[in-house]
Amino acid sequence: MKKTKIKSRISWAIAIILAVAGLIIAIVPFIFMILNSFKDKFEMLTNGIFALPEEWSLANYKTVLEANFPRYFLNSVVVLVISLTILLFIAACASYPLSRMKFKGNGFIYSVIVACMAIPVHITLIPIFRMSQAMHVYDTIWALIGPYVAIGVPISVFILTSFMKSIPKEIEEAAEIDGCSRFKMFFKIMLPMAKPGLSTLAIYNGVTMWNEYIFAYTLTQSADSRTLPLAVWDFRGQYSMDIPMIMAVLTLTALPMIILFIFAQDKLIKGMTAGAVKG
Repeated sequence: MKKTKIKSRISWAIAIILAVAGLIIAIVPFIFMILNSFKDKFEMLTNGIFALPEEWSLANYKTVLEANFPRYFLNSVVVLVISLTILLFIAACASYPLSRMKFKGNGFIYSVIVACMAIPVHITLIPIFRMSQAMHVYDTIWALIGPYVAIGVPISVFILTSFMKSIPKEIEEAAEIDGCSRFKMFFKIMLPMAKPGLSTLAIYNGVTMWNEYIFAYTLTQSADSRTLPLAVWDFRGQYSMDIPMIMAVLTLTALPMIILFIFAQDKLIKGMTAGAVKG
């Protein structure tokens, strides 16, 4: 009994140490980024990278906001909202029949969708680039929506199908007895009950789309069409030696996702755990 208690305490101690180490590794870059974003160009070099600013100046943020940053931000928001809406709708429409209906080819279709997760997305850059030119959407934000949706579909269908399978079938059977059609069952019952899973997918795919760089760099060229990751690149080129300015850009870029996670973390955790146990 004593040996069991000792092992349990050792396990907890190791877990706590690893958790604290993980927290430090995760939070130190943010501290570095935020502290140095308030410094001037040479203060970071003279006083040290983790020293508090001598004067908490907003000059870097003012310069960034007066440049093309608001345009980049708006482009990212538009692309994110439209892409996420289309992606979640497609994933829900595909996951419902794959998880609740028995038909010939169900397993094969699901296997093909899951197998698409193994395809390296960057090998599609050239075909998508040529396609965007042929469709006359190159160098517009609309060129990004299709690829973002297509990239997110396999993992979204995989997760949401598993989640919908965990919803008790008795609920559907009761609704069917009451005369509920398949369409009403999907929109009135399944979608509301799948909100935790959809929230998880929205956060997961939203962060990926928000930070995506390669497709944005390949499919857009002008400042009017670029998104936030390219804004970071532009400011790095313009202020190659002004590290505090770059830190201000990075802080403003990361801030929306940090705020989103703070307010939606409970939904993310529920979505990740809800499908783990069959109802």
